[in-house]
Amino acid sequence: EDRLHRTGLQMFEAIGHGELPSVPIGATMDFWPIEFELGRAVFQGRPSTKYLNPMGTIHGGWYATLLDSALGCAVHTMMPVGRGYTTAELGVNLVKAMKISYIRALTPKTPLVRAEGKVINAGRQVGFAEGRLYGPDGKLYAHATTTCVVLSPQG
Repeated sequence: EDRLHRTGLQMFEAIGHGELPSVPIGATMDFWPIEFELGRAVFQGRPSTKYLNPMGTIHGGWYATLLDSALGCAVHTMMPVGRGYTTAELGVNLVKAMKISYIRALTPKTPLVRAEGKVINAGRQVGFAEGRLYGPDGKLYAHATTTCVVLSPQG
């Protein structure tokens, strides 16, 4: 596949230019990538009634999915050709850990939010990133950090 012969940043640049398809989870969860640079990824999302919890606010899992994409993709921009990072695996072998602090509730009345992920450090085996979820008025809705394990090429 063409993605395997690009650096992480080249892959996201190709998505931005329409040479590669966007991230499939975004279509399901109403968010999409809007900016990529080395060590940084920004996604924009539309909270809607599809993601309401029983209290009438946006479910924390939607925040988490949006932030996980921004943080993980920020780390991915740092990957050389043939390397990637893990997605979340919960259980005995925790290989990616993400912590989210929910600052304020989102409702469907919020038209769009932006999740910005920035790499703190990306080494050969582990990557660390932090992210923030902002409303259109600049208010902070959530903060997150992640630790990702970098995968070596299969040989």
